[in-house]
Formats: sequence, C-alpha cells, structure tokens
Amino acid sequence: NDIQDFLKKLNAKYPGKNYRLPTEAEWEYAARGGSQSLGYQYAGSNNIDEVAWYEDNYKTANSFGAKKTTRPVGQKKANELGLFDMSGNVWEWCSDWYWGYRAAAQTNPNGPGSGSECVCRGGYWGFPSGGCRSAERAHKLPTRRTYGLGFRLAASSF
Repeated sequence: NDIQDFLKKLNAKYPGKNYRLPTEAEWEYAARGGSQSLGYQYAGSNNIDEVAWYEDNYKTANSFGAKKTTRPVGQKKANELGLFDMSGNVWEWCSDWYWGYRAAAQTNPNGPGSGSECVCRGGYWGFPSGGCRSAERAHKLPTRRTYGLGFRLAASSF
C-alpha cells in the first residue's frame, strides 16, 4: 500500500510517464534475462554466489560486519539484461494478487483482479539458495513492512 501511495506521487511529479510495479510475468521475464536468456537457475548465473546475497554469504565482504542487512544494488554480477539483484537481497513486490498457477503453459498471464495477498519474487538475503531462484515466488499482505521486502519499478511512456 505504501508503494501505491509513492507511485501516485511519482506519477504526479513526472507527467508523461506511467511508473508502476511490474506484473509477476514481467518480473520473471526480466529476471530470466528476457529474449537473451541463457536459462540460468538464478538471475544471471547458475552460481548463486555470483549474483545474489542470501543466507550463506550475507556476512561475506560485508562492510556492516556480521549485521544481517540488505546490500546496495550492483555489487554482484548483472543478468543478461544488465539487471542487478533480481535473485536474493530483497523480495520484490509485483502488481499481481497471489494466485495458484494453472497447469497449462501460458504467455504473459495476468493474475486475478482482486485478492488478499500480493506476489513477491526473488527471495532475500535471509533465504537459502533454493529460495532465491528466478522461479521462486511468495505472497504477502500489501500492508506488510519488513527489511526483507523491496521493489523495482516498471515505466511506460504515453
């Protein structure tokens, strides 16, 4: 909910743009490297240490000492599209309400129009490696605030 308030202010300040959260499908497409995908398990590599902060390395090269914390973006390798930190570091909010996947393959699916919890993707620094895969998803109440949640924006021009 806080992000939606932020987006209203941002869009009012910069007319001609439409800043928003990515859909879950957009987020996963970007995390997997889009049309340049090399099929990695994590966003940019099959070696999680190259691309993500997660439970096994959050203390490594940490200027904060052993403190459990998020990291500044861009300290790890980018994925095929040049995007950083799509695996690990923080869960990222998506615009979709949480729903179960359908069994059949889909192209750019849309989630339901309403729900009680929103989708989050990518895992965070306190998760094991399997929880930071590009396919990993979670769901949280839109009122949830915690150090393990963040967001990235999508933008479209009119």
